[in-house]
Amino acid sequence: MKPPRGMLTVANACARALKKVMADQRDWAAFGGEGARLEILLHPPTEREALSDQTAAIAWAREWQCVGGDASGRLSVSWGDRQWPSLGAQSVPERCVLRGADALAAFAGAPASREWPTLRDRAAEIHTVFAASAASADALAGAIRAHWRTLQSLADSDFRTLLVVVEWLAENPASGSRIRQLPIRGIDTKWLERHRTVVESLHAAITGEISLGLLDAPTLVRVRFLDPALQPGGLCDVIAPVEELAALDIVPSVVFVFENLETMFAMPQLRGGVVVHGSGYAAPRLGRIPWIQSSRIIYWGDLDSDGFAILHALRSSCSEVTSVLMDEETLLAFRDLWVPEPKAAGGTYPTLTVEEQRALERIRAEGNVRLEQERIGWEFALTQLKLAAAATRLTAR
Repeated sequence: MKPPRGMLTVANACARALKKVMADQRDWAAFGGEGARLEILLHPPTEREALSDQTAAIAWAREWQCVGGDASGRLSVSWGDRQWPSLGAQSVPERCVLRGADALAAFAGAPASREWPTLRDRAAEIHTVFAASAASADALAGAIRAHWRTLQSLADSDFRTLLVVVEWLAENPASGSRIRQLPIRGIDTKWLERHRTVVESLHAAITGEISLGLLDAPTLVRVRFLDPALQPGGLCDVIAPVEELAALDIVPSVVFVFENLETMFAMPQLRGGVVVHGSGYAAPRLGRIPWIQSSRIIYWGDLDSDGFAILHALRSSCSEVTSVLMDEETLLAFRDLWVPEPKAAGGTYPTLTVEEQRALERIRAEGNVRLEQERIGWEFALTQLKLAAAATRLTAR
C-alpha cells in the first residue's frame, strides 16, 4: 500500500542515505566521517491527504515509529503534533537526522553497510601505520581519497601485503632491487603490476618520492639491420634494451618505423637501412636512441586515427619523420579492404602535414574506418618504401 503522495517512506530515506554515502565516503575515509550529517524532511500528510487514505497514512507513521532512534543520538526521528478538526490530535514524524558516517551507512543498508566499514577500517589503519612518517598528513589523506575504491575492494590478504610493501619501500627508498628480490612474503612481479598505482601513490605520500627506488625491467626494442655493414656482430634481427641500442656507433641513412612485425620481416637488404618496431604508443621511446633520433625516419602505420596519433607522438621525440602510404589517395585506392576501427582516437595532432590531416579527416568522415598496412599488396608497398628511402637520401645530400 502506497502512502499518500509526497510523504517520504523509510525506503526513500534509505536511498537518500545510500546516495550520500556513495558520494562522500572517499572524503570520510581520508579526513574522517564523524562530522557527516544528513537531515531528511519526511513531508507528513495534511489532514486532507490523511483522510483520503487513512490506512496508508497510519502504516506510514508506524513505519517511522519502528525506525525510532538510538540512545547515542546518531539516528533520530522527530515528531510534531497536529490538531485536525476531523481526526483530532495526531502526532506525525517530521524529519529524520543521521549523524556520522557509520550511522549513515548503517541506515542506508547494503552495500554501504558492508563496504563502508571495510574502507573506514583500512583507511584508519593506513593513518595509524604511516601518519608519523608521512611527508604530510594531507598527502596521506589525498592518497587514500584518490584510491579509496581500490582500498575498499582489495582482498584481505592483498591489503595486508600492501601495507608491508609500502612500509618496506618507505624504509628502503633507493634499494635498486628488482621486484623479484624484495624480501616480502607473497610479493611478486604480477602483484606489483596489478597494484602499482596505489603503491606508488602511498609511497609518494609517505616519502615525497615519485620513484619506488626499484630496478624495473629494461625497455626492449626490436630492430632489423637491413645493411650488413651496420649489423652489430653480424646480427641482423635484435631485441635489446634501449640503453644498449643507444650505445651503438652506427649512422644509418634511413630508419623505417613499422607497427607490423610481418612487414619488418619482409623488408629486404637495403644499403644504409634499419627497420624498427614502433610498438604503438611506445614509439616516442625511440627518441632515446641517438642514431634513430638524429636519422631521417620513414614511418608506416595503419591508416586509421590511431596510426596518425602514433605518428604525432613519434614526431614529439624525433624531428625528421616522414610518413609513407598514409594519405587520402592510398586510403581510397584500397576502399574494399577497409574495416571498422574498434575505438577511434579523437585527438587533434598539430604535427600532421596537410596531406596526412586530409587523410585523417576522410577516415573520420567515413565513420572511423581502418586500412591495415598488412592488407596493402607487398610489391606495391615495397616500391613506395624504396622511393621514400631514395628521396630521403637525396634530401640528406
